[in-house]
Amino acid sequence: MRRMFRGAAALATSVVAVIALSGTVEAKPADAWAGCPDGAVCIYPQNQNPAVKPTHVFYAYGAHNLINQVGNHWVLNNQYGGATANLCTGSGGSGCGGPIPAGTGVYADLTPVNSVRLNP
Repeated sequence: MRRMFRGAAALATSVVAVIALSGTVEAKPADAWAGCPDGAVCIYPQNQNPAVKPTHVFYAYGAHNLINQVGNHWVLNNQYGGATANLCTGSGGSGCGGPIPAGTGVYADLTPVNSVRLNP
């Protein structure tokens, strides 16, 4: 009986040693969505469907003016925590349409769009 307890104790000790030597496991961030990094709003080239590689990546809250964006483009809001984005007909974030919720995207004609606004 003592031999069995010693064997069990030795096994438990070696399991604990293996766990201690294996180090810590860190959480990896989620993969980028269609090349759009976590926390960003991305615009893709005209008629790129499906969205693969963005041409514009925005992280900062506020308005970002667009130049020469015409035709249909994917706009992905890969922000988190309820942050939204708007497509706006005016520069500087004026004349905005409805919010694009975090984790969603729209395939939109950007011809009338002159800015994109990121909101917390």
